[in-house]
Amino acid sequence: MIDELYSARILKLAANLPHSGRLAAPQGTGERVARLCGSRAVVDVALDAEDRVAAFAQDVKACALGQAAAGVLGESVIGATLEEISAARDAMSAMLKAGGEGPRGRFEGLRALEQVAGYPARHASTMVAIEATLDAMRQALARKGPDTRTSLAGAA
Repeated sequence: MIDELYSARILKLAANLPHSGRLAAPQGTGERVARLCGSRAVVDVALDAEDRVAAFAQDVKACALGQAAAGVLGESVIGATLEEISAARDAMSAMLKAGGEGPRGRFEGLRALEQVAGYPARHASTMVAIEATLDAMRQALARKGPDTRTSLAGAA
């Protein structure tokens, strides 16, 4: 069963980590750690005038599942809004914990991790990159001030 979890597709996603590293001048930075396994993601973002991700960098130290989720995120995050990332996180969580269909649209690639649902101990490592990205987005939007076009309400 563990071979099914670490499929060739998951391993390929894990090996490809787009936007690896750190931004020189991020507007927001988020960090998350999965307590059970120690998987860690540090994410930097910079936003454009419409509060979309203009620049993104991630430093991820995680198992293959966490790396795979970060790989999908890195492929799709440029141009995303806080609402899109939050919706993807919610759909991912529902997929892992409640049999949901998983994310749609730009983050649909996260559905490749559907089989992780059967391994609750792996859920947190699979979520660290997207949670860190949300934290970075919220920080960037807060720094922009109250006139930002994207609402922070309900994004937590």
